[in-house]
Amino acid sequence: MAASVLRSACGPLRLGVACLCRRRLPRSLWARARRLPGLVGSARSVAAASGAGVLGSDRYCMELLRKRDYEGYLCSLLLPAQSRSSAFALRAFNVELAQVKDSVSEKTIGLMRMEFWKKTVDDIYCDNPPQQPVALELWKEKNLDDQAYRNIQELENYAENTQSALLYLTLEILGVKDLHADHAASHIGKAQGIVTCLRATPYHGSRRRVFLPMDICMLHGVSQEDFLRKNQDKNVRDVIYDIASQAHLHLKHARSFHKSVPVKAFPAFLQTVALEDYLKKIQQVDFDIFHPSLQQKNTLLPLSLYIQSWRNRY
Repeated sequence: MAASVLRSACGPLRLGVACLCRRRLPRSLWARARRLPGLVGSARSVAAASGAGVLGSDRYCMELLRKRDYEGYLCSLLLPAQSRSSAFALRAFNVELAQVKDSVSEKTIGLMRMEFWKKTVDDIYCDNPPQQPVALELWKEKNLDDQAYRNIQELENYAENTQSALLYLTLEILGVKDLHADHAASHIGKAQGIVTCLRATPYHGSRRRVFLPMDICMLHGVSQEDFLRKNQDKNVRDVIYDIASQAHLHLKHARSFHKSVPVKAFPAFLQTVALEDYLKKIQQVDFDIFHPSLQQKNTLLPLSLYIQSWRNRY
């Protein structure tokens, strides 16, 4: 999957990824961090001063948090054991970002550290993390998401914390602070996450992985092996129908706010054109998720997006 389960509340530090979008849920911090180019930090920061080579990377993150974000450290200790290491890694990441402003005297050095963390996040998702303790911990945790969603709600929650979070930031960029726009963004982001999961199914299958919600698969008596073998039986198509229908329902809910959403927010929601296009395509092939036409680019999409940008709707 494109994003990580590293979602945890950030600490009280003011300069970190968390403060980029203060009115959004901080649990989507990691999703935002992966998409924003302004990541900051350095392998030569507290890591070098604290003797991180002596401590394990997990222990280093704990100690960094205890010294620099004590409240966050205490809160992380109270989390379930299986979530604790992820929380320490993510909060330590936020500390690394937050301390840049106070640890550099020249803007150029700060920009260099920003570039370091930007590249680090990319390298983590290429399984090539730098030998920096916080980066190593984040790399360990990113592999925790290689399993199917237990139910459609889990997929929606993931989409909320990734795709919806990106839309919230886009609204911020557009200067839109509106509750109805936020509601629309939430539903559109969930629709985007569901469609992305569907579109990626053939690719994931080629790597012998299936991420479709298990509850819907079980409802129709479909196993992961059915998808790995590209089974096209009716019950397999029924699984895809149910999941696609949920995406369509979210688009419908998003559009129910149309009259209340400021026109200024509409550019943030242009992706509904591509979502609608995919959902129509999959319906035309009777929900055969492996149909070749679903993997083809819509050459008219740029024109459709341009036309939609001139209409007062999404």
